[in-house]
Amino acid sequence: MNQYARMIIVLMIISIASGAVLAFSYEATNPKIQEQARQKLEQSVLTVIPGATKMEEVQKDDMMVYIGLDDQGNKKGISFKATGSGFNGPIEIMVGYNPGEGKLLGIEILSMSETPGLGARIKEGAFTEQFKGKSAEDKFVAKEDVQAVSGATISSTAVANAIKTSLDKIVKIYPVGGDF
Repeated sequence: MNQYARMIIVLMIISIASGAVLAFSYEATNPKIQEQARQKLEQSVLTVIPGATKMEEVQKDDMMVYIGLDDQGNKKGISFKATGSGFNGPIEIMVGYNPGEGKLLGIEILSMSETPGLGARIKEGAFTEQFKGKSAEDKFVAKEDVQAVSGATISSTAVANAIKTSLDKIVKIYPVGGDF
């Protein structure tokens, strides 16, 4: 056998072995990764719906809605994901909402890639807390009824727009004052 054929066979064996190890690693770790993602999702839902201790997933139209329940099974609110386009990429937000009152219960920034020290400040309580109690009727316009983070108007606007756009869809599914 010549030298080139031997090198090709050795490289094929190494490639097949590497692929097998990678596939085995994926199969072994994927259930744990999925469980951690589910726990993180549940924790963010319970964070934005005060008083909720468990959640139910409901698919409504084209949106996944999470209903927050207390220990007795009473509905405390709903939550949903909103996604906006920030300065450095997408911003994913979990929004808590009470359809009966038509008011936001809270928000949590799930993921973003904004500039550290500027746009990344949208994760701070000083910014996120202002959304608690906002009505579905509010405009959600940065520098008007939403206090923008200084030096991060694009990020602040992206969060406000994402919430308003998703909230408008939710209000069509769960009208203000109605049951959820």
